[in-house]
Amino acid sequence: MTDRIYKVMPLFIQNLMISIFNYLAYRKRYGGNYKYYRDLLLRRESLELKELLEIQKEKYDQFILYVLENSPFYKKIYTENKNEFPIVTKEQIRRNINNIYTINKNNGIISKTGGTTGKSLEVVFTHNDMQERFAMLDNFRSKYGYELGKKTAWFSGKALLTNRDIEQNRFWKTDVFYNVRYYSTFHIKEDYLKFYIQNLIKYKPQYLVGFPSSILEVAKYGIKHNYNFPTNIVKAIFPTAETITDEMRKTIEFFFKTNIYNQYASSEGAPFIFECENHKLHLELQSGLFEVLDDFNVPTNKGKLVITSFTTHGTPLLRYDIGDMVELSDEVCTCGNNNPVVKEILGRIDDYIYSPDNGKINLGNVSNTLKGTKGIIKFQVIQNEVNSIEILIVIDSKIYNEKIKNAFLANWKDRVGHNMIIKITQVEHIPNEKSGKYRIVKNNIKHLLNK
Repeated sequence: MTDRIYKVMPLFIQNLMISIFNYLAYRKRYGGNYKYYRDLLLRRESLELKELLEIQKEKYDQFILYVLENSPFYKKIYTENKNEFPIVTKEQIRRNINNIYTINKNNGIISKTGGTTGKSLEVVFTHNDMQERFAMLDNFRSKYGYELGKKTAWFSGKALLTNRDIEQNRFWKTDVFYNVRYYSTFHIKEDYLKFYIQNLIKYKPQYLVGFPSSILEVAKYGIKHNYNFPTNIVKAIFPTAETITDEMRKTIEFFFKTNIYNQYASSEGAPFIFECENHKLHLELQSGLFEVLDDFNVPTNKGKLVITSFTTHGTPLLRYDIGDMVELSDEVCTCGNNNPVVKEILGRIDDYIYSPDNGKINLGNVSNTLKGTKGIIKFQVIQNEVNSIEILIVIDSKIYNEKIKNAFLANWKDRVGHNMIIKITQVEHIPNEKSGKYRIVKNNIKHLLNK
């Protein structure tokens, strides 16, 4: 009913409805113990690694006791595995969710994960956990001047537009209370991008937040069409939900004339990884326990990430295989943050192409197939069979030619070998997922590989 009313309301009422919705949500996020956690994080900023590990151990022990007392699922698997916690997968969480919850949904804050892997998940946070999470996130962003209320352009999965908006080339809605303009990530296409850029220049946001794939498309269009984004407007860009490649970072920072500061978490409540002023990624030990394991579940420096999150009391995540890969570093950063350094967030394990000749080709290598090419505006690679892939491409017909196609194809053969069947298909538009995210890789054969 609310959705139907929203769609027929005039623009200023729609913006007001969004503002009121956010006001009610922010009361939960920024009330209660939020300020306590912000102050606590500030006091702990200069702690040595040994002290941070002691805090992590204390929080871990408290979390384990809570989970065993309140979650039937974890209590059962703990007992069945001789008083040890096995690694759990997203599918196990999804199947047993009602026995994992420790609170009633009505008493918590519901968060839904995106269904890009085919399976969505509904988790419940306690109000206290949500306040601690936002305190950690805001503490990170505040290092670059951000506080709630500063003018922000947000590229997220919110489906806020009506047909009337699209007809009028208006691809955004504004929270008038908190100075946030939400730009649609469902309409990122060549025909519309000039309206995004023109409005961003007019709006003059101090911060950009959201899906980097969408921000990238805006930047690429702006560079291609010689838009000069004003200098010293955007103070920082905070990407969410997707992996950032070096090429993405270079393009976005060049157009918007500012720095990206990356972060890692998840909508189901993973602990945080934050990028510092030296552009080094740091584990946030106060938010959880990070295990990096190889295929045999032995600790390693580069492998799958298994997390235990201290801010998931409502829907505990304990030794949860989140489906991502990271590489740790022995480096000690000079920024003053003594949390361990992460060399690279390698992205989702599912975001790879499998080659019978060469094995897994990860997201970074997939992205680099554009090197030495021009005129390919956007691409997506789909693998439905072990021995073949299809690559959808959106091209600039004035630049793209057979020579470029052959160079692109050669880049792919360098990665997947010469026995893989590669089909390149030109399309007008590659749609985003229902979550609003854009996926470069769609691997639909992982179930065959894991047999």
